[in-house]
Amino acid sequence: VQLQASGGGLVQAGDSLRLSCAASGGSFSSFVMGWFRQAPGKQRELVATITSGGTTKYGDSVKGRFTISRDNARNTVNLQMNSLKPEDTAVYYCVAIISTLPQRGSYWGQGTEVTVSS
Repeated sequence: VQLQASGGGLVQAGDSLRLSCAASGGSFSSFVMGWFRQAPGKQRELVATITSGGTTKYGDSVKGRFTISRDNARNTVNLQMNSLKPEDTAVYYCVAIISTLPQRGSYWGQGTEVTVSS
């Protein structure tokens, strides 16, 4: 499974940004997909996940501002980020979580950088 994230950039506080992650290899529709982020000097933290059935989960710091969605026809997962804050500045990583063999495991993309200026 390979993941390619895109859409990061430099924005101002209050702006919106949309991240996308394209997956290849395997049965995308069966994957749990997610976004994590890591700010400088901090641990990687959960942003959002979405199951194959569309159930979503969000980190407390992004609830009500971020929305995760998936397009199984295009093998993509998106993260719509609204009302961005400087504390959202981080490298955002896309992840595919596969629970069945033979691909069981977590697969990470290369990360896309988001910088929010105040």
